[in-house]
Amino acid sequence: MCKGLATLPATCLKSAKDIKHKISFLLQKPEPQAADQKEVKEKNVTTAAKRVPDAAEVEKWKESFSNVMSCEMGRMVFTTFLKSEFSQENVDFWIVCEEFKKNPPSKLATKAKQIYQQYVEADAPNEVNLDAATREKTRQEIENGSPSCFDEAQKMIYTLMEKDSYRRFLKSKLIQDLCQKERSTNHEKKGCDWADSRHVLAGGA
Repeated sequence: MCKGLATLPATCLKSAKDIKHKISFLLQKPEPQAADQKEVKEKNVTTAAKRVPDAAEVEKWKESFSNVMSCEMGRMVFTTFLKSEFSQENVDFWIVCEEFKKNPPSKLATKAKQIYQQYVEADAPNEVNLDAATREKTRQEIENGSPSCFDEAQKMIYTLMEKDSYRRFLKSKLIQDLCQKERSTNHEKKGCDWADSRHVLAGGA
C-alpha cells in the first residue's frame, strides 16, 4: 500500500521541487535570439529618437523631397509626421522596396510575395494607394521575382508623398517646432558666448 509523499526522503522532495522550478523558468523565458533582437531594435530606436536634427538638415529638407528621403533622420521625422496623418504605410512601403532590391536573387520571389500581400493587394493589412492598373501590373511582375518588380508602384507612392504629404509636412507643427528649437538653441549659445567674452575681457573673476 502506498503511504504517499510523507515516506519519501526530504532530499528527494527538494530535488523534485527544484526540477519543477527550473522547468517553469525555462517555459517562461523568451527565446534568447528574439530577446536580443528586440533589445537591439529598441536601443537603436531610442538612440535615433534622442538626436535632434540640426538647422542645416531641416533647411535641406525644405529644398526638396529627395533630400528628406535620402537622409535617415529625414525619413524618421517624415515617418513621424505620416503617423499623425495615419498614412505611415506609404513611407514604409517605399523603404521596404529599397531594401527588397538588396536581397540575393534566391530570396527575391519569396520577399516579393510577402511585400505584395502586406502592401499592394486589395485589402492588404497596410494597403497603399495604387490604381487598379498598377496593382495588377505589380501582381504580374512579382511572378518573375525581379529586383524591379515594384518599381512602378514605388514610383507612384513616392510621387504621391512628394505632391501631397510633403507639402503638408513642410507646414506642419513638427517642422515649425524643430526650427523653433534650433533658433532657441542658437540664441542660448550666442548668449553664453557673449557672457564668456565679457568674462575674458574683464580678466576673469
